[in-house]
Amino acid sequence: MTREKTPSRRRVRRSLMSAGQWAACVLTGVLIAASLTAYGAYASAFDIRTEQIDTDTWGDRPDRVEGVHNILLLGVDTESGGDRPDVLVIVNVNVDAGAVTMVNVPRDLVVDIPACDPVGDSPGWSGGRDQINHSMMYGGLNCLGDTMENTTGIHLDHMVQVDFAGFEDIVDTVGGVEMCIPAPIDDPKADLRLEAGRQRLDGAEALGLARSRASTEFGSDLGRIQSQQRLIGALAREVTGGEFLSSPTSVYSLLDSVTDNLVTDDALTVDRMAELVIAVRDVNLDRMNMVMVPVVDSREFAYKVEVREPEASELFAAVAAGEPLAEEDGGEDDVGDGAAGEDVDPSDVSLRLLNGTATDGLAGVVRPLLEAEGFTVTDIGNPEQRPSEVTTVYHGPGRETQARVLADALDTARVEEAADLGDELELVMGATDWKGLATEGSGGDGADPGDGGDPLDGLESRSAADTVTCS
Repeated sequence: MTREKTPSRRRVRRSLMSAGQWAACVLTGVLIAASLTAYGAYASAFDIRTEQIDTDTWGDRPDRVEGVHNILLLGVDTESGGDRPDVLVIVNVNVDAGAVTMVNVPRDLVVDIPACDPVGDSPGWSGGRDQINHSMMYGGLNCLGDTMENTTGIHLDHMVQVDFAGFEDIVDTVGGVEMCIPAPIDDPKADLRLEAGRQRLDGAEALGLARSRASTEFGSDLGRIQSQQRLIGALAREVTGGEFLSSPTSVYSLLDSVTDNLVTDDALTVDRMAELVIAVRDVNLDRMNMVMVPVVDSREFAYKVEVREPEASELFAAVAAGEPLAEEDGGEDDVGDGAAGEDVDPSDVSLRLLNGTATDGLAGVVRPLLEAEGFTVTDIGNPEQRPSEVTTVYHGPGRETQARVLADALDTARVEEAADLGDELELVMGATDWKGLATEGSGGDGADPGDGGDPLDGLESRSAADTVTCS
């Protein structure tokens, strides 16, 4: 499993998230972050259901990063079974940076699901390729958590499952949400009829908007997701703005609405919730950002998706390290494992060039091309210790910046740390994706090294502080 670390905090553009009705799921994260300051006083009044999780049965777990908390939020519809979540969101809280990043993982993302033991009515799973939300059907929250860590390399601290049925109550409890509806909506399937203009939506209307495809430009999930993101921003502003949190009665009603539709892992105690509140209660809305895992259509399964590389690995690595994905204008980039402000040229990079393709003698052909770019190739050979189907630049501790300089010079490549390497890098030319060095307009997945680009710059995010205008 690749556990990269991105070298800088990224400014990413506004994003689309997948899966209908995820608003209730992410809203719960906002509520836990914003409202639980009063939870201690009312804890005994709420009955939160829990599910036992045994992380000892999981595979090799990613390392926990000091000051970073990751919660997997799941949105389910219990009226239709509830054994496969429609919404999967990793909520990443960086205490020191005062930032929250919400990463939506598409429910139909095809991944490797590890073997899972039977749990309750779940039959278990022998392991293999399937869409990620099926892992919960095979082995409950235990299987899903293991699968998510295996896929992303992000250490999960807790899991929270939310039923969509409580979404209307939550919106009504906060007094509705103010939204701008740019054009009239008449969507019988979502039971939604709205006039154009700025208006306050009640719970039923907000849920209808979260469900509606017909109201979007192309009648698609992508357009619907934009509406859902706007709803989340509006809800966050309602909860955190004004005098809502200063009213114990309001907070009690809100928590009652949430906890009636909540299932957590058995380690997420009230005390633990309170710790998380302390960690995030001062986070500004413009530091709460939402982004979707970049995907491409699956070649293996019809109507499914797979992660798009190298952007997905870059995103996972940034989140795993707790690096905020947005900064105020004028903020300076961090360099990551290298020294702050380190400026690395190809002449500073030495590597071993390893041929993992079926083309004999390819390393001898590529070597002079890399040397012409200024890189030092010390040796060529075959990847005996670290064979890889995809092109990978392996680097030792503290050499990530050098690795990314090399990766940027290639048409496509991912970056991964190997603890046993020293100053020298290893470039494995992958059997499935080797395309040579990057060229102007090559169309590769990586950023063009000539423009100082970054794969994550192509992702889109939305801040909870974003305002919606009717222009």
